Amino acid sequence: MATEEKILDRALYKKIKGMDRETMERTIQTVFAMGYDKAIEECPVDVNLEELENELSQIKGIGQNRLKEIMEVIEAFLSKSEVKAKNEK
Repeated sequence: MATEEKILDRALYKKIKGMDRETMERTIQTVFAMGYDKAIEECPVDVNLEELENELSQIKGIGQNRLKEIMEVIEAFLSKSEVKAKNEK
């Protein structure tokens, strides 16, 4: 980590102390979303499915049927939008 941003400054801390449950839940969800978005920006997953399939097909003992099963499992772990985005590149 290079430089850490202070998320919880004094003003936000005082504001949190006075929050009710609903407001606190919204605040936590917002902070979580900010962290999630930042993590996606900083550590994107770059999977080229065609290259992966080609590499897997080179492994001795993996035929077309087994390769198809393996690729289906991999695609199931990736979200549909990630698969589309990676294949469009």
